[in-house]
Amino acid sequence: MRVIAHGGAGGRPDEPAPRQATLDEATRRGVDADTPLDAVEAALGVLESSPRFNAGLGGAVQSDGVVRTDAGVMTSDREIGAGCSMPGVEHAASVARVVHAETPHIFVSGEHAVALADEFGIETDVDLLTDETRERYEAEDPPRGGPREHLDWLATRFGAGDDQAGERSEAGGGDEDEPGRAPDHDTVGAVATDGEAFAAATSTGGRSFALAGRVGDVPQVGSGFFCTEAGGASATGAGEDIARVTLSRRAVEHLEDGLGAREAAERAIDEFESVTGSGAGVIVLGDEGAGSAFNTDGMQTSASR
Repeated sequence: MRVIAHGGAGGRPDEPAPRQATLDEATRRGVDADTPLDAVEAALGVLESSPRFNAGLGGAVQSDGVVRTDAGVMTSDREIGAGCSMPGVEHAASVARVVHAETPHIFVSGEHAVALADEFGIETDVDLLTDETRERYEAEDPPRGGPREHLDWLATRFGAGDDQAGERSEAGGGDEDEPGRAPDHDTVGAVATDGEAFAAATSTGGRSFALAGRVGDVPQVGSGFFCTEAGGASATGAGEDIARVTLSRRAVEHLEDGLGAREAAERAIDEFESVTGSGAGVIVLGDEGAGSAFNTDGMQTSASR
């Protein structure tokens, strides 16, 4: 099994070494799996359980103080599964797999996705807040009223931090004490192949201080993830902009056109930046190998086989 994973595109982390060690453990876990789909689920499971990344435990907090998780998976036979807006679900990628394998649908959302997770033995009602994310949210004088008040509150906060490529600072990680900045961690993704088939998956807690119920690119097929017989891709970064250009689909299309994995990733990021002027990263795995590209201050990856 060959596996590549990313830990998100954004600012440079303050402690890259332990993050890299977790990414390396995730890809090693994937290599030991039986199928590409098993591999991406196993790899993301490791990352979703680490508060160093913005997926599962320690995920981004929305405007009402709740962490809601999203994920999507796709296999090279174009079968898809996704779940979104799931409070209390640490392993969103496993829910996406349930949608992929056990339902006739491609997408289940909100409380119904949580109920589906519970029905298939995936733990729910998990406290996804860490002390750091809880304190950071409370320090921002959070809104208590309706959606209009929430929108006024997030106008100066959403996309203002280094997570999810919200604002690319010149020096890197930014000041952790600066109001409105979110912890430097990000969406996770993985792509795997056994030499015959591919699978791609992406999982996230979203963007910090987003409107309650916001869903970004991650669970949208073609945006956060995409996979065909040519290979697979997983994207990370400014989600609304990724969705506008369907970044993962573009990367895989370049594989289909004959580019290598690194060239496909670089071409897709160049196109993304020229259209949006925003920040993102993508990992790509094809028949000839793995590649990645990003236009933010940093994106950590790991590859194992």
